[in-house]
Amino acid sequence: MRRLGITRRAFLAATTTSAAMVGCATGTKMNTARVVPGKLSPNEKLNVAGIGVGGKGLSDIMSCKRENIVALCDVDWKQAEEAFYRNPGAKQFKDYRKMLEVMGDGIDACTISTPDHMHAPAAYLAMMLGKHVYVQKPLTHTIAEARLLQKTANKMGVATQMGNQGHSGKGVREVCEIIWNGDIGQVREVHIWTDRPMGRWAQGVPDPLPAQSVPETLDWDLWIGTAPMRPYNTGYAPRKWRGWWDFGCGALGDMACHIMDPAFWALKLEEAETLSVEVVSQEGKNTQTTPTQSVIKYRFPKRGNMAPVDVYWYDNGQLPQRPADIPANQKLGDGKNGSLFVGEKGYLTAGEYGGNVRLLPDARMKYYTFPEPVLPRVNNHYRDWLDACRGDKPACSNFDYAAPFTEMVLLGNLALRADKKLEWDVAKMRVTNDSGINTLVSKAYRKGWELPV
Repeated sequence: MRRLGITRRAFLAATTTSAAMVGCATGTKMNTARVVPGKLSPNEKLNVAGIGVGGKGLSDIMSCKRENIVALCDVDWKQAEEAFYRNPGAKQFKDYRKMLEVMGDGIDACTISTPDHMHAPAAYLAMMLGKHVYVQKPLTHTIAEARLLQKTANKMGVATQMGNQGHSGKGVREVCEIIWNGDIGQVREVHIWTDRPMGRWAQGVPDPLPAQSVPETLDWDLWIGTAPMRPYNTGYAPRKWRGWWDFGCGALGDMACHIMDPAFWALKLEEAETLSVEVVSQEGKNTQTTPTQSVIKYRFPKRGNMAPVDVYWYDNGQLPQRPADIPANQKLGDGKNGSLFVGEKGYLTAGEYGGNVRLLPDARMKYYTFPEPVLPRVNNHYRDWLDACRGDKPACSNFDYAAPFTEMVLLGNLALRADKKLEWDVAKMRVTNDSGINTLVSKAYRKGWELPV
């Protein structure tokens, strides 16, 4: 068979209370049937659906245009207008749950480009129904959700990819190869910075916004999804949600999955069994939104043959102190965004997406030869995933990589909310020095939107 059909019984098994996903959260055992992803030949086109197709979601779904775009789902049809216009044959939906039920085995794969708080429920349901998924960064809203998606992807045998497109680039691989080759010696510090948000969304706002009329094209209840209900305001949707704790993950969620990627991979940070994270400084702390700006310090112990390392994060235009032996006219990173690796034998810098890789000071590059490549190169982040959907090798930022990486990123937000140094046990998925903060490892879900975490 070209595709293995998904019966209504299988759909209901995967969604037992999953228009209300309540079962596991309340302790009720879910009767989940194994739904096997459909098998396609290498030359056969995939049937791809988009969940969230305005904004970044438009470019995500259009990057799959060589496939069959069969369905488009967005809670705001005004924002989805261009995607609808450019894909006139695709069926249109507002509720992804309805789309997955109606389309059944007519969908092989989904792109998911919603606000952060809705990544996990959409991806979880799609994977439970045997769909391959491409999920925008950060992978999830909480650490517990990242663990859930990784576990579910492995259980269901689906192809996955997080939307940190720099991970497919040459630059992040060059960083790994330079460091693994020992060209700057053991790395003891990494400094990572971004200019975000710089006015792109609200931060440091202590109170909810006043009620406004909901646009006729928007289903506000569906947009709120897992979050506690609140009145609509343009300061949340469609584009300014990222700084609100209920919906987004702030500057870290926006940029760390790009700029931290070279450090996470090259320094094998996923091998750490424990780590600590603490706030060096933050301004504008409150319970509604991420702070106006922050500096965060992660400390990782020894990992194999790699020395302990401190990883610093700076946002909203803050910059690390320039080393005295790097001249002021030599650019660090891309300027506004980038990373600086401080090794025992010198410095290495990279840009926003891991590119523009070079040793510092600039004179070190004059006669430098990059190491022989040891990591396979990837031509295109989306094609990498689509090939995996057809049974090729796993995509490079599949959830076995993306989930632990997202967990590291979100630990920074956990520290911001606790405003204290946290000790993290990876295996136990727990803060060991403050049991109270563990409530934020997951979150409370609005009734009817629960996940089994």
